Amino acid sequence: MIDKPLLAGVMGLLTLSLVMSYSLSTYAVTYFDYQDFHFFLRQSAAVFMGLIIIVTLSKLNPDKWFSKIGLLLFFTFFAIMIAMQFLPSSWVKEVGGAKRWVQLGSIALAPVEFFKVGFVFFIAWSFARKLLDKNKMKFLEELRIYAPYLLIFVIAVVIIAVFQKDLGQVVVLGATLMVLFLFIGSSLKFFLTILSSVFAAFVALIFFAPHRMARIKSWWGTVQDNILSSLPFESMQNLRVEAVKEPYQISNSLNAIHNGGFFGQGLGNGQFKLGYLSEVHTDFILAGITEELGFLGLGLVTLTMFFIVFRIFKIAAKVKDPMYYLFSMGVGLLIAFAFILNAYGISGITPIKGIAVPFLSYGGSHILASCIAIGMVLMISKKVPRNIKGEMI
Repeated sequence: MIDKPLLAGVMGLLTLSLVMSYSLSTYAVTYFDYQDFHFFLRQSAAVFMGLIIIVTLSKLNPDKWFSKIGLLLFFTFFAIMIAMQFLPSSWVKEVGGAKRWVQLGSIALAPVEFFKVGFVFFIAWSFARKLLDKNKMKFLEELRIYAPYLLIFVIAVVIIAVFQKDLGQVVVLGATLMVLFLFIGSSLKFFLTILSSVFAAFVALIFFAPHRMARIKSWWGTVQDNILSSLPFESMQNLRVEAVKEPYQISNSLNAIHNGGFFGQGLGNGQFKLGYLSEVHTDFILAGITEELGFLGLGLVTLTMFFIVFRIFKIAAKVKDPMYYLFSMGVGLLIAFAFILNAYGISGITPIKGIAVPFLSYGGSHILASCIAIGMVLMISKKVPRNIKGEMI
């Protein structure tokens, strides 16, 4: 028996994504002279295909199909991400010098969304086979054994952060990997060493990219007073930069959230979607939802998202196979980190990362990839022991 509460939570968010893709795309439809239902129909197609994927995967026997599907995802989309840097523009959609999408006729797919799921599977599959049964290792031995996985991650970082200029995806993937290192029992010394290296690489990726430095400086200029005023060290005041105007996207996002109040302006009545927030139905969908459905609507979305993550973690805790356990934990972490980073970004707590909200933001790639991940988790959920009422025990 699959985990029906998890499926219900996902279907709830996917349904809301259809409603908001129509309501929030008003300006984009007018500006680009699309038909009224342009975004709604495209999102409907992605959601419909996603539900078919979920149902199909959930019915498969995990002992027979789980590893095959996971390995296919990892190797296929890893190869595509490498190859797409050398493909002509007719095959790869390029925006701002970054090749992020593979063009399939009128459809553009982002391989990185599928690679994230495949990468989590590869880590779970490899760790379960080679690492979980080992005794406590010394630091150098630990480093030697983990080296192949770290190398793959570094290659992925170069492709995603340098060539595709998508640091947000690297943050989600890196955070997930670091937590998985803890779950498999790596030593504290090794974990802190890798964490320090990842942080240094993250800073370097920002420092050597002018557009990222400008974004960080712009964000820091808006929060420096609140942070530096609370620090007792006079020397820390040297971190102050010349005041800069608050980024218009963040300013309008915060105004949209404030304008929503507790109950919202009503579905379809949002004002900041009318050209003030670019592509509000994608990365800023939480701001659009808050303006139209209020803090109450945002609260229900947040509770549903964390309910989904909770059910995934509960499945992971109950399943006996370590590979299933690690994969389920990884999927839950991918969803949680993506949601938190997007929410922090649109509220100005952190710089904007351009991360889609799982199951909600407009876009076929992340919808299909998320549905594949959920389908695989539901496949795993059939291995969880249950009582006569179908409840996990």
